[in-house]
Amino acid sequence: MKYLLFLAFCLTLQMCSQVKKPEISQQKNATTMENSTTQKENPYYSRTDRTKLNVPNSEWKKILSPEVYAVAREADTERPGTGKYNQFDELGEYYCVVCGNHLFRSDSKFSSTCGWPSFFEADKEGVAYKRDSSYGMERTEVLCKRCDSHLGHVFNDGPPPTGTRYCMNSVSLDFVPDSQVANNK
Repeated sequence: MKYLLFLAFCLTLQMCSQVKKPEISQQKNATTMENSTTQKENPYYSRTDRTKLNVPNSEWKKILSPEVYAVAREADTERPGTGKYNQFDELGEYYCVVCGNHLFRSDSKFSSTCGWPSFFEADKEGVAYKRDSSYGMERTEVLCKRCDSHLGHVFNDGPPPTGTRYCMNSVSLDFVPDSQVANNK
């Protein structure tokens, strides 16, 4: 029985993960991946504009940090348990770190223990979906609807009311706490 539980746990981790460039975390010699790109350096970042962007990867590479570029533009994945939003429970809004598009509300976040921040509901105007057959698995990739950046994957093993689990990379997310939003009004 313990063997079956261990096997199920390993399969769950593999379903979320598609790590292909472990050198990312070695570049910073850190245990977490964080976005070092500031919004001021990114002329495409806006939390209000939903206009579809058509920016070539060569331009994104100049703007984004290596960690963000690898995940968002090359569909890499941060290592499980290393993301800053994995065990994070502040109230607020989650945006695409690349373009500022709204993705999730914090009250749809839950503890899935898969190693990545998980949500049971996404902003329908914020995300798009694409079939992903990489690594011999059939999955659904979640992309930012505005800039087509890779965010993570969605699975049908989440909690009610939706039954879905959006397994996201922290490095792809930008969080704004409710207290900051209230102060800016």
